[in-house]
Amino acid sequence: MAETLNRYGIPLGGGDGRGGILMPKLKYRFRVRTVNFGPRNSNIDFTKQIMMVDKPRVNFETVQLDSYNSRAWVHGKHTWETINVTLRDDITNTIARLVGTQVQKQLNHFEQTAFAAGQNYKFDMYIETMDGGNDVVLEQWFLEGCFLTNISYENLDYSASEAQQISLTVQYDNATQSDGLFPELISLGDIIPGSRA
Repeated sequence: MAETLNRYGIPLGGGDGRGGILMPKLKYRFRVRTVNFGPRNSNIDFTKQIMMVDKPRVNFETVQLDSYNSRAWVHGKHTWETINVTLRDDITNTIARLVGTQVQKQLNHFEQTAFAAGQNYKFDMYIETMDGGNDVVLEQWFLEGCFLTNISYENLDYSASEAQQISLTVQYDNATQSDGLFPELISLGDIIPGSRA
């Protein structure tokens, strides 16, 4: 049996056989946690009703450098693109109230007032890929400075049987990934001898 399994995967060459096939991370094994979304002590309610979330996407502007007979490019500023989150709207209205409170934090629609600084209404978000057990996190994205840019309560339909959903579009200031993609910050002295961070 072991010999058959060793025949799967990509030939590595040089007599090393095949690399085998690793278990993939599955799309449905995830959780999303928030900090400071809506009212206090409500972050578990968000996690329990999550249905779908995008992973972060980053886009770099390009800067063209013209030279004698050719040109080259370097990257300019980057933009973290918005992500979409879908929540199941429960019969206790917990999620609807949670989202509504966050909307009111961003702009009090009754009083027509808003906070002077983003830190008063922005929230943080953890997007975690799980292994299928209880607590093992395979990958974690940490999104900082989040706020809602679009909220859709969707429609009602006599002919449909699906659960109601609330769809959110989230903008954020920065995203970092654990487990090695974003390594620990290194001192400038490690790059340029004699420099100080």
